[in-house]
Amino acid sequence: MSDLQHDHAHDDGPGADGAKGVEGCADFLERIIYFLDNELDADDCSLVQAHLDECGPCLRKYDLERTVKAVVARSCRESAPDTLRQRVLLQIREVQIRITD
Repeated sequence: MSDLQHDHAHDDGPGADGAKGVEGCADFLERIIYFLDNELDADDCSLVQAHLDECGPCLRKYDLERTVKAVVARSCRESAPDTLRQRVLLQIREVQIRITD
C-alpha cells in the first residue's frame, strides 16, 4: 500500500468532493499536474487548492511534483560543456555509420 493510500486508509474526514479516503483524492492527484502547469480553469483551480489546504498527503504529492518540475526546468537551462557535446555527436555519427554498413 503506498504512503498516500496508507495515510487515507485511516482518514475519517471527507475529501473536498465529499467522498471518503482514497476515492476523494484520486481525482485531485491527477489534477495536480494540470494545476502545476496552469491548465485548469478557475473553478477547478479553486477545488484543487481547497483540497490541498485540507489534505496533507495530496499536499506532499503536490510539493514533490513541484520540486521535480523545478529541477527539470533548471536542468533544461544548463548547457553541456562543448567538449562533451562534441564527444556525443561523434558517438552518434559512429553509430550511424555502423548501422548503414
